[in-house]
Amino acid sequence: MDDTGLAEFQRHRSRLFALAYRMLGSASEAEDAVQETYLRWEATERAEIRSAEAWLTTVVVNLCRSWLESARTRRETYVGPWLPEPVPTGGGELGPMESAEQRELVSLAVLTLLERLSPAERAVFVLREAFGYAHREIADMLELTEANSQQLYRRARLHVRSEHTRFDAEPARARELFQRFLVAARAGDIAALEQMFTADIVSVADGGGKMSAARRPVVGAGRVARYLAGLFHREVEDLELSIEEVNGAPAAVARVHGELLLIGAADVAGERISAIRILLNPDKLAYFGRFPAPAEAERLG
Repeated sequence: MDDTGLAEFQRHRSRLFALAYRMLGSASEAEDAVQETYLRWEATERAEIRSAEAWLTTVVVNLCRSWLESARTRRETYVGPWLPEPVPTGGGELGPMESAEQRELVSLAVLTLLERLSPAERAVFVLREAFGYAHREIADMLELTEANSQQLYRRARLHVRSEHTRFDAEPARARELFQRFLVAARAGDIAALEQMFTADIVSVADGGGKMSAARRPVVGAGRVARYLAGLFHREVEDLELSIEEVNGAPAAVARVHGELLLIGAADVAGERISAIRILLNPDKLAYFGRFPAPAEAERLG
């Protein structure tokens, strides 16, 4: 490939990754999809392409649709709950995170909900909600009618909105609550934890059968408080615990000698925490582990 073609692709690479990640919920698979898109870009006669952005977007989103079809079988046999791979977002890895809507669309909560959509519904939802494409453009990319695109979008949006409580906490307030949660969890203070949780809080842990983790969601303030106090109160030599931005929200990041041990993220509803998601599977942590802890990360010991 000549330098012009490579430079053109590189201009779109970060956006293609952001799109593929929202489609797949996996940073490693998103990288594979972007690489395959590049190989197809390299092999095509680019003089016939009117819009590089439209062509590349069409290729990557349809690759992701195919990936999702085959991923369904793999995820059905996954050991324990399946959660999306976490991605650090403080450096703009997934695009701007300035508004609540932008942060919400890359949250682990919403990405988990997107797993319940069909590949076509997910593609339309992501292209429309996260990237602002018109239904006419989406229809061309996915080989649908415009009416079909609108119908798929309405169905996907209804499902996501009916299952998900929108973020209603400012980042600073959510971070302060999360900090208090971690201090209480590290101290094993079950009573303090219960006060921070909604009555119906749910904790989900993804160990993938490779790390010890609850195989089913833990539900209820008392049970979740006891479970998390046991998890975070353990004495681990040289444990480094910090609060970092993960998928648009503050999260606990635990390292030992620089090696990633776990990531814990929370949903905030009003002044309380309504859900906790914990990533323990080392395969899911591999992408995040490439990034050093940011200098501004808040260390908790």
